[in-house]
Amino acid sequence: MLTHVTAALTAALLAVTPTVPAPTGGLAQTLDPNQAQATGRAVLDTGHVDIGPRYRDGTWTVQIHDDHTIPSVWRDPAETVLRVRDTAGQPVPDDPAYAFLGEKAGTPVHVVPQTEHQGVVWIGWNTQDPGVLTAIDRGVTMSLRGVQGPGTVTVFLQSGNLGAPQVLWSSAKPFPQPLWVETNTHTHANWVFGRPGAYLLALTVTADLADGTTASTDTLLRLAVGDATNPDEALHASFTGPLPSGSVRAAAAPAGDDSSRTDHLPFLLGTGLLVALLIAALAARQAAVRRRAERTHGAGR
Repeated sequence: MLTHVTAALTAALLAVTPTVPAPTGGLAQTLDPNQAQATGRAVLDTGHVDIGPRYRDGTWTVQIHDDHTIPSVWRDPAETVLRVRDTAGQPVPDDPAYAFLGEKAGTPVHVVPQTEHQGVVWIGWNTQDPGVLTAIDRGVTMSLRGVQGPGTVTVFLQSGNLGAPQVLWSSAKPFPQPLWVETNTHTHANWVFGRPGAYLLALTVTADLADGTTASTDTLLRLAVGDATNPDEALHASFTGPLPSGSVRAAAAPAGDDSSRTDHLPFLLGTGLLVALLIAALAARQAAVRRRAERTHGAGR
């Protein structure tokens, strides 16, 4: 009997070994190595945009990949304003799970959602530039070094409606806040802005290159939140607050480890529960066998 239970446990474990599904929908993309570098000022208030490193002609930069235009182009963050219109307005949920936002339930905030919403600029990040894929081995550290603006800024992931929020960046926490991003990653998260106005987000993106050197660069993301906010206010703003000195690196996941991926978290939770139930069943079966053996041994005396 124990052999059958052990075999069932082994089969179940093999059946639920997690695999990371390929990106679907808007997350499946391959970047053209010949995409143009746009010049001039731009205000992006709708469509798909990604922040990400670019490695070209030996130069490491952080740029904005603009899918709003056809064909897609790269843009300089110093000349680009991401405008979050009032169509992104939402009340803070009446749920203690969102207490990390630091706002009372019902308070109006602007939210760029994790999934694309009509009329709201869809902000994500990627490490898919062909030059980056060739130049680095494992991934990059995207570090939030400071936030300047009228309200708090929170960036978090949430897997489905039942998943617990995973806070990645929060202006309410000490800086810097490093985030490890694997190569060939394309991710979108929820961006929450506590008040309308102009915001500057100071980012540093660092990576170890395949040739043994380290590449690092700083940039400012410029955002105009709310219809009443003039994008020029964000475009011409300067970061006046203190920034932490030095660079902080996020720990890379072990080779072959997909723990930095979030698209399979509910599956992993379900796997853990199933394994726990199977182990408990096996333990109960073993206890029952021992009790029967003891009764048989006692009766034979």
